[in-house]
Amino acid sequence: MEMKSLKQLGVWMDHSKANIMEYSNEEVISISLKLTPAFSEQVQNLKMNESLIHNKEQNKQNDFYSKLGDIINDYNEVLLFGPTNAKSELFNRLKDDLQFKKIKFEIRVTDKLTENQQRAFVKDFFRERETSN
Repeated sequence: MEMKSLKQLGVWMDHSKANIMEYSNEEVISISLKLTPAFSEQVQNLKMNESLIHNKEQNKQNDFYSKLGDIINDYNEVLLFGPTNAKSELFNRLKDDLQFKKIKFEIRVTDKLTENQQRAFVKDFFRERETSN
């Protein structure tokens, strides 16, 4: 019986950064994606009206989610996890887009985790899936 090779991805995220971890052959390979530059810090130094600040932050967030979507699109199974509602915002944005219909998403709420804890979480999650199938 031949097993098909699944491309599995774990994404720990909040509103300003994402740690993207590919799970393959029981190994986790990480890359990071950050909203750059640190927009919130810039805003504090500027006198801007609230509406303009909100619009600029919204545009930055949309770009951030678009970049994540471009990465996620190459995978079959994606685990979105982290402490904020950013993972749900991203999922809600992607679930209505036909290009993401083939992807199986899982969403988990976690505390803030160190990078090693994030990697272990992804490894445990996908390893458990393999044994339950």
